[in-house]
Amino acid sequence: MTTAGPEQATQPQPSGEVAVLIARRVDPGYETQFEQWAQGVLDAAAAFPGHLGYGLFRPAGPGEPWYLVHRFQDAEAYTRWHHSVERAAWFARADGHHQEVARRQLTGLEGWFPPNGSARVPARWKMTLTAVLGIFPLSLLTGTLLQPVLSPLPLLVRTALVACLFSTLMTYAVMPVLTRTLRHWLSA
Repeated sequence: MTTAGPEQATQPQPSGEVAVLIARRVDPGYETQFEQWAQGVLDAAAAFPGHLGYGLFRPAGPGEPWYLVHRFQDAEAYTRWHHSVERAAWFARADGHHQEVARRQLTGLEGWFPPNGSARVPARWKMTLTAVLGIFPLSLLTGTLLQPVLSPLPLLVRTALVACLFSTLMTYAVMPVLTRTLRHWLSA
């Protein structure tokens, strides 16, 4: 197994999630073996405390890299996995017909921006503008539709409910649509 150059990382937020994006190039004819190996690595990581989910993305075309994505509760959870005996055992089983070509540790806003055929993350100003495009309508809707319903609740409860709603909608609904819609602009 060969690895890419030094891992690129952004400054983690104090208690923020960490997503790790790994690109691996697979020799032609070894795709099935790689997929089985990668699934084993991902399943092993999923058993670790603080692991939030994963994905395996097939290449866009022949010769293009495969992407593995891990999400962890925080940097400590990722570090436990990265230095684990289980991870080392899986990498010892690698057959040499695939190699890492890029690795990126994403924290904060970058986790909302999935790979678009490259391991490059959009410029921070583009990520910020995209997030604002998502947050603005949610804020407007919350203020007009939910605030009257939530106003009898204590401030802390009301704020917690809105924060949970925003996080869920931004992660699972708004940002996937925005990043898909703006993918060409984000990658330019």
